Amino acid sequence: MKRLVLASGSPRRKELLEQMNLHFDIIVSGFEEHLSLSVPPAELVKQLAYGKANDVYANQSERVVIGADTVVTLDRNVLGKPESREHARQMLRALSGRTHIVYSGVAILSHDKKVEFYEATEVTFWELTDEEIETYLNTGESFDKAGGYGIQGFGAAFVKRIHGDYYSVVGLPIARTLRELKAFGIVPEIQH
Repeated sequence: MKRLVLASGSPRRKELLEQMNLHFDIIVSGFEEHLSLSVPPAELVKQLAYGKANDVYANQSERVVIGADTVVTLDRNVLGKPESREHARQMLRALSGRTHIVYSGVAILSHDKKVEFYEATEVTFWELTDEEIETYLNTGESFDKAGGYGIQGFGAAFVKRIHGDYYSVVGLPIARTLRELKAFGIVPEIQH
């Protein structure tokens, strides 16, 4: 059976693949992300996911490599990871009481096959007080996440409603990913 490589250091993506009983290695991609505002978000996340996967695949061509990327959009503006505490604060204030869209792109590469796809999920936040935002910023959770929050952590308290794939908001649309990996011969190993 082919061996899977996750081209990401994201602990959330690692946990999701482990949760599905997939055996894989992690090789963090050196691909440099650039958020191009001229590219539609769905294409942008696929391009970034492909860039990460391809960077690792260049030295792992006998394996199946998966890359992923996530961005948040609000009013057609792409929100990546915050650059500072103030930037995270601005993002959270902008998301407060509003609906935004989270795009997660995935690229899977092997020597005989390539698949790229994305999922888009609408997330609506409650109105947030300045105190709630400051308390959240103090957790440190904002700083490595698109849009400045993590739905799987303390950021869950902000979410009023979600329409779409929860796991896509976490960073990897796992159900779709499993279906695509099956075509590469990668399936969960279920213990009996």
